[in-house]
Amino acid sequence: MRALVHPQRMMRVCLRASHSWARCVLVLGVLLLDQNDRRKGLGQMAKKKGKKTKKAAETPVDERPESSPGEPEGAGTPTPKPKMKRKEYERELAKLQAGLVAMQEWVRSSGAKICIVFEGRDTAGKGGTIKRITERVSPRVFRVIALPAPSEREKSQMYVQRYIPHLPAAGEVVIFDRSWYNRAGVERVMGFCTEEQTRRFLEQAPGVERAMVDSGILLIKYWLEVSQDEQTRRLEGRINDPRKVWKQTDMDLKSYSRWYDYSRARDDMFAATDTAWAPWYVATADDKKRARLNIISHLLGLVPFEEVPREPVELPKRQPPRGYEEPDYPFRRVPEKY
Repeated sequence: MRALVHPQRMMRVCLRASHSWARCVLVLGVLLLDQNDRRKGLGQMAKKKGKKTKKAAETPVDERPESSPGEPEGAGTPTPKPKMKRKEYERELAKLQAGLVAMQEWVRSSGAKICIVFEGRDTAGKGGTIKRITERVSPRVFRVIALPAPSEREKSQMYVQRYIPHLPAAGEVVIFDRSWYNRAGVERVMGFCTEEQTRRFLEQAPGVERAMVDSGILLIKYWLEVSQDEQTRRLEGRINDPRKVWKQTDMDLKSYSRWYDYSRARDDMFAATDTAWAPWYVATADDKKRARLNIISHLLGLVPFEEVPREPVELPKRQPPRGYEEPDYPFRRVPEKY
Protein backbone atom coordinates (compact mmCIF):
# COMPACT_ATOMS: atom_id res chain seq x y z
CA MET A 1 0.00 0.00 0.00
CA ARG A 2 2.85 2.43 0.98
CA ALA A 3 4.62 1.64 -2.31
CA LEU A 4 1.51 2.33 -4.45
CA VAL A 5 -0.19 5.27 -2.71
CA HIS A 6 1.50 8.58 -1.88
CA PRO A 7 0.10 10.65 1.08
CA GLN A 8 -0.47 13.77 -1.05
CA ARG A 9 -2.37 11.76 -3.74
CA MET A 10 -4.56 10.17 -1.08
CA MET A 11 -5.35 13.62 0.30
CA ARG A 12 -6.59 14.76 -3.09
CA VAL A 13 -8.78 11.65 -3.44
CA CYS A 14 -10.13 12.28 0.07
CA LEU A 15 -11.24 15.78 -0.84
CA ARG A 16 -13.19 14.45 -3.85
CA ALA A 17 -14.97 11.68 -1.90
CA SER A 18 -18.71 12.28 -1.44
CA HIS A 19 -19.36 10.11 1.60
CA SER A 20 -18.14 11.13 5.06
CA TRP A 21 -17.13 7.59 5.97
CA ALA A 22 -14.86 7.42 2.93
CA ARG A 23 -13.25 10.70 3.90
CA CYS A 24 -12.55 9.37 7.42
CA VAL A 25 -10.94 6.20 6.10
CA LEU A 26 -8.77 8.11 3.67
CA VAL A 27 -7.68 10.70 6.27
CA LEU A 28 -6.85 7.89 8.69
CA GLY A 29 -4.72 6.25 6.01
CA VAL A 30 -2.85 9.50 5.36
CA LEU A 31 -2.08 9.94 9.06
CA LEU A 32 -0.81 6.38 9.38
CA LEU A 33 1.45 6.73 6.36
CA ASP A 34 2.77 10.09 7.57
CA GLN A 35 3.55 8.58 10.99
CA ASN A 36 5.39 5.65 9.40
CA ASP A 37 7.43 8.02 7.24
CA ARG A 38 8.44 10.00 10.32
CA ARG A 39 9.51 6.85 12.12
CA LYS A 40 11.52 5.79 9.09
CA GLY A 41 13.22 9.21 8.93
CA LEU A 42 14.11 9.09 12.63
CA GLY A 43 15.46 5.59 12.21
CA GLN A 44 17.73 6.70 9.35
CA MET A 45 18.97 9.67 11.41
CA ALA A 46 19.76 7.42 14.37
CA LYS A 47 21.57 4.99 12.07
CA LYS A 48 23.71 7.80 10.62
CA LYS A 49 24.49 9.12 14.11
CA GLY A 50 25.50 5.62 15.23
CA LYS A 51 27.90 5.35 12.30
CA LYS A 52 29.49 8.69 13.19
CA THR A 53 29.87 7.65 16.85
CA LYS A 54 31.43 4.33 15.84
CA LYS A 55 33.80 6.10 13.45
CA ALA A 56 34.86 8.55 16.14
CA ALA A 57 35.47 5.70 18.58
CA GLU A 58 37.68 3.92 16.04
CA THR A 59 39.69 7.07 15.27
CA PRO A 60 43.02 7.17 17.18
CA VAL A 61 43.12 9.78 19.95
CA ASP A 62 46.09 11.56 18.40
CA GLU A 63 44.15 12.07 15.12
CA ARG A 64 41.04 13.59 16.69
CA PRO A 65 40.65 17.37 16.54
CA GLU A 66 41.55 19.30 19.67
CA SER A 67 38.66 20.61 21.76
CA SER A 68 37.93 24.30 21.76
CA PRO A 69 39.00 26.40 24.79
CA GLY A 70 35.42 26.53 26.02
CA GLU A 71 34.92 22.77 26.20
CA PRO A 72 35.43 21.12 29.61
CA GLU A 73 38.22 18.57 29.97
CA GLY A 74 37.51 15.16 31.46
CA ALA A 75 38.38 14.35 35.07
CA GLY A 76 40.57 17.42 35.47
CA THR A 77 43.46 15.82 33.54
CA PRO A 78 45.35 18.30 31.31
CA THR A 79 45.44 17.42 27.65
CA PRO A 80 49.04 16.42 26.74
CA LYS A 81 50.67 18.70 24.23
CA PRO A 82 52.03 17.22 20.99
CA LYS A 83 55.72 16.45 20.79
CA MET A 84 57.74 19.53 19.96
CA LYS A 85 59.38 19.63 16.55
CA ARG A 86 63.18 19.63 16.57
CA LYS A 87 63.55 22.87 14.60
CA GLU A 88 61.22 24.73 16.95
CA TYR A 89 63.00 23.24 19.96
CA GLU A 90 66.47 24.20 18.72
CA ARG A 91 65.31 27.72 17.87
CA GLU A 92 63.88 28.29 21.36
CA LEU A 93 66.85 26.59 23.03
CA ALA A 94 69.29 28.93 21.25
CA LYS A 95 67.43 31.94 22.64
CA LEU A 96 67.43 30.57 26.17
CA GLN A 97 71.11 29.60 26.02
CA ALA A 98 71.91 33.18 25.00
CA GLY A 99 70.08 34.21 28.16
CA LEU A 100 72.21 31.79 30.19
CA VAL A 101 75.36 33.41 28.81
CA ALA A 102 74.01 36.83 29.82
CA MET A 103 73.26 35.44 33.29
CA GLN A 104 76.79 34.02 33.48
CA GLU A 105 78.36 37.41 32.77
CA TRP A 106 76.23 38.99 35.50
CA VAL A 107 77.18 36.24 37.98
CA ARG A 108 80.85 36.75 37.19
CA SER A 109 80.73 40.54 37.44
CA SER A 110 78.45 40.77 40.48
CA GLY A 111 79.94 37.92 42.51
CA ALA A 112 76.60 36.15 42.86
CA LYS A 113 76.44 32.62 44.27
CA ILE A 114 73.87 30.26 42.74
CA CYS A 115 73.22 26.63 43.70
CA ILE A 116 70.81 24.55 41.60
CA VAL A 117 69.64 21.13 42.78
CA PHE A 118 68.19 18.57 40.36
CA GLU A 119 66.24 15.65 41.77
CA GLY A 120 63.60 13.33 40.32
CA ARG A 121 62.75 9.81 39.34
CA ASP A 122 65.11 7.65 37.29
CA THR A 123 65.03 8.54 33.55
CA ALA A 124 63.25 11.85 34.27
CA GLY A 125 65.86 13.73 32.23
CA LYS A 126 68.00 15.44 34.86
CA GLY A 127 71.27 14.84 33.01
CA GLY A 128 69.90 16.02 29.66
CA THR A 129 68.55 19.23 31.17
CA ILE A 130 71.85 19.95 32.93
CA LYS A 131 73.73 19.31 29.67
CA ARG A 132 71.62 21.92 27.83
CA ILE A 133 72.16 24.43 30.62
CA THR A 134 75.93 24.05 30.55
CA GLU A 135 76.35 23.49 26.80
CA ARG A 136 77.15 27.12 25.88
CA VAL A 137 78.53 28.56 29.12
CA SER A 138 81.95 28.55 30.74
CA PRO A 139 82.90 25.52 32.88
CA ARG A 140 84.84 27.96 35.07
CA VAL A 141 81.57 29.58 36.10
CA PHE A 142 79.14 26.66 35.83
CA ARG A 143 80.25 23.55 37.72
CA VAL A 144 78.34 20.25 37.74
CA ILE A 145 78.60 18.07 40.85
CA ALA A 146 77.62 14.40 40.59
CA LEU A 147 79.11 12.64 43.58
CA PRO A 148 79.64 8.85 43.64
CA ALA A 149 78.56 6.62 46.50
CA PRO A 150 80.13 7.76 49.81
CA SER A 151 83.37 6.19 50.99
CA GLU A 152 83.70 4.56 54.39
CA ARG A 153 85.24 7.77 55.76
CA GLU A 154 82.43 9.88 54.34
CA LYS A 155 79.85 7.56 55.87
CA SER A 156 81.26 8.41 59.31
CA GLN A 157 80.94 12.17 58.74
CA MET A 158 77.98 14.44 59.31
CA TYR A 159 75.70 13.57 56.41
CA VAL A 160 75.81 16.90 54.52
CA GLN A 161 79.52 17.36 55.18
CA ARG A 162 80.69 15.93 51.85
CA TYR A 163 78.42 18.32 49.93
CA ILE A 164 79.50 21.52 51.68
CA PRO A 165 82.94 21.86 49.98
CA HIS A 166 81.19 21.96 46.60
CA LEU A 167 78.88 24.89 47.42
CA PRO A 168 79.45 27.96 45.21
CA ALA A 169 81.83 30.79 45.96
CA ALA A 170 81.40 34.29 44.54
CA GLY A 171 80.93 34.29 40.76
CA GLU A 172 79.97 30.61 40.52
CA VAL A 173 76.92 28.56 39.55
CA VAL A 174 76.98 25.04 41.00
CA ILE A 175 74.57 22.41 39.70
CA PHE A 176 74.01 19.25 41.75
CA ASP A 177 72.99 16.22 39.66
CA ARG A 178 71.38 14.59 42.69
CA SER A 179 72.29 16.01 46.06
CA TRP A 180 71.94 15.65 49.80
CA TYR A 181 68.34 14.63 49.07
CA ASN A 182 69.60 11.13 48.29
CA ARG A 183 68.91 10.45 51.97
CA ALA A 184 65.23 11.26 51.55
CA GLY A 185 64.92 9.23 48.33
CA VAL A 186 67.10 6.39 47.11
CA GLU A 187 68.84 5.74 50.45
CA ARG A 188 65.53 5.48 52.25
CA VAL A 189 63.73 3.38 49.64
CA MET A 190 66.64 1.00 49.01
CA GLY A 191 67.47 0.55 52.69
CA PHE A 192 70.83 2.34 52.78
CA CYS A 193 69.77 4.29 55.84
CA THR A 194 67.35 3.79 58.72
CA GLU A 195 63.98 5.47 59.12
CA GLU A 196 65.41 7.35 62.10
CA GLN A 197 68.24 8.73 59.95
CA THR A 198 65.73 9.83 57.32
CA ARG A 199 63.53 11.50 59.93
CA ARG A 200 66.50 13.38 61.37
CA PHE A 201 67.59 14.50 57.90
CA LEU A 202 64.14 15.83 57.02
CA GLU A 203 64.10 17.78 60.29
CA GLN A 204 67.58 19.27 59.81
CA ALA A 205 67.66 19.93 56.06
CA PRO A 206 65.53 23.13 56.17
CA GLY A 207 67.89 24.61 58.77
CA VAL A 208 70.98 23.78 56.72
CA GLU A 209 69.41 25.32 53.62
CA ARG A 210 68.41 28.40 55.61
CA ALA A 211 72.06 28.83 56.60
CA MET A 212 73.06 28.54 52.92
CA VAL A 213 70.55 31.19 51.88
CA ASP A 214 71.56 33.49 54.75
CA SER A 215 75.17 33.27 53.54
CA GLY A 216 74.11 34.79 50.19
CA ILE A 217 73.54 31.64 48.12
CA LEU A 218 70.54 31.63 45.80
CA LEU A 219 69.28 28.05 46.24
CA ILE A 220 66.97 26.67 43.53
CA LYS A 221 65.56 23.14 43.75
CA TYR A 222 63.96 21.27 40.82
CA TRP A 223 62.08 17.98 40.87
CA LEU A 224 61.53 16.30 37.48
CA GLU A 225 58.45 14.10 37.38
CA VAL A 226 57.90 11.39 34.76
CA SER A 227 54.94 9.04 34.32
CA GLN A 228 55.12 5.28 34.78
CA ASP A 229 54.56 4.55 31.08
CA GLU A 230 57.22 7.01 29.97
CA GLN A 231 59.73 5.69 32.49
CA THR A 232 59.14 2.16 31.22
CA ARG A 233 59.61 3.29 27.61
CA ARG A 234 62.90 5.03 28.43
CA LEU A 235 64.31 2.14 30.45
CA GLU A 236 63.46 -0.32 27.68
CA GLY A 237 65.14 2.02 25.20
CA ARG A 238 68.39 1.84 27.17
CA ILE A 239 68.64 -1.93 27.11
CA ASN A 240 69.74 -2.33 23.48
CA ASP A 241 71.13 1.15 22.79
CA PRO A 242 74.96 1.02 22.93
CA ARG A 243 75.02 4.78 23.60
CA LYS A 244 72.95 4.41 26.77
CA VAL A 245 73.98 1.09 28.30
CA TRP A 246 76.17 2.93 30.83
CA LYS A 247 73.02 4.55 32.24
CA GLN A 248 71.45 1.17 33.03
CA THR A 249 72.44 -0.01 36.51
CA ASP A 250 71.26 -2.73 38.83
CA MET A 251 70.01 0.01 41.13
CA ASP A 252 67.75 1.35 38.37
CA LEU A 253 66.15 -2.05 37.88
CA LYS A 254 65.54 -2.49 41.61
CA SER A 255 64.17 1.04 41.90
CA TYR A 256 61.82 0.48 38.96
CA SER A 257 59.74 -2.03 40.90
CA ARG A 258 59.30 0.36 43.86
CA TRP A 259 57.37 3.17 42.20
CA TYR A 260 55.01 3.83 45.10
CA ASP A 261 57.75 3.63 47.74
CA TYR A 262 59.46 6.45 45.86
CA SER A 263 56.16 8.32 45.65
CA ARG A 264 55.71 8.16 49.43
CA ALA A 265 59.33 9.22 49.99
CA ARG A 266 58.88 12.15 47.57
CA ASP A 267 55.70 13.26 49.33
CA ASP A 268 57.39 13.20 52.76
CA MET A 269 60.35 15.14 51.34
CA PHE A 270 58.12 17.86 49.91
CA ALA A 271 56.14 18.15 53.13
CA ALA A 272 59.30 18.65 55.21
CA THR A 273 61.59 20.68 52.93
CA ASP A 274 59.35 22.81 50.66
CA THR A 275 60.10 26.05 52.52
CA ALA A 276 59.69 29.74 51.77
CA TRP A 277 63.48 30.24 51.54
CA ALA A 278 64.15 27.07 49.48
CA PRO A 279 60.97 25.93 47.69
CA TRP A 280 60.66 22.98 45.33
CA TYR A 281 59.74 23.55 41.68
CA VAL A 282 58.19 20.54 39.91
CA ALA A 283 58.59 20.07 36.16
CA THR A 284 56.58 17.60 34.09
CA ALA A 285 59.19 15.74 32.04
CA ASP A 286 57.37 13.23 29.80
CA ASP A 287 58.36 15.48 26.89
CA LYS A 288 62.08 16.06 27.36
CA LYS A 289 62.31 18.97 24.95
CA ARG A 290 59.49 20.92 26.55
CA ALA A 291 60.80 20.14 30.05
CA ARG A 292 64.27 21.48 29.23
CA LEU A 293 62.90 24.70 27.76
CA ASN A 294 60.47 25.20 30.64
CA ILE A 295 63.15 24.71 33.29
CA ILE A 296 65.72 26.99 31.63
CA SER A 297 63.09 29.67 31.07
CA HIS A 298 61.98 29.39 34.70
CA LEU A 299 65.59 29.52 35.92
CA LEU A 300 66.25 32.71 33.98
CA GLY A 301 63.15 34.22 35.55
CA LEU A 302 64.30 33.40 39.09
CA VAL A 303 67.81 34.83 38.84
CA PRO A 304 67.68 38.65 39.05
CA PHE A 305 70.45 39.21 36.50
CA GLU A 306 71.02 42.25 34.33
CA GLU A 307 72.76 42.69 31.00
CA VAL A 308 76.42 43.50 31.50
CA PRO A 309 77.61 46.16 29.01
CA ARG A 310 80.25 44.95 26.57
CA GLU A 311 82.79 46.96 24.68
CA PRO A 312 82.72 46.67 20.88
CA VAL A 313 85.17 44.01 19.68
CA GLU A 314 87.44 44.32 16.63
CA LEU A 315 89.99 41.74 15.56
CA PRO A 316 93.56 43.13 15.49
CA LYS A 317 95.81 42.78 12.47
CA ARG A 318 98.02 39.71 12.35
CA GLN A 319 101.78 40.13 12.37
CA PRO A 320 103.64 39.65 9.07
CA PRO A 321 105.39 36.28 8.51
CA ARG A 322 108.89 37.84 8.49
CA GLY A 323 110.38 34.94 6.62
CA TYR A 324 108.50 32.11 8.44
CA GLU A 325 107.85 28.96 6.37
CA GLU A 326 105.92 25.82 7.33
CA PRO A 327 108.40 23.07 8.34
CA ASP A 328 108.85 19.95 6.28
CA TYR A 329 108.10 17.64 9.21
CA PRO A 330 106.59 14.10 9.03
CA PHE A 331 103.53 14.82 11.20
CA ARG A 332 101.46 11.86 12.39
CA ARG A 333 98.17 12.99 10.96
CA VAL A 334 94.74 11.78 11.96
CA PRO A 335 93.21 9.69 9.14
CA GLU A 336 90.41 11.54 7.37
CA LYS A 337 87.69 8.88 7.28
CA TYR A 338 84.88 11.40 7.11
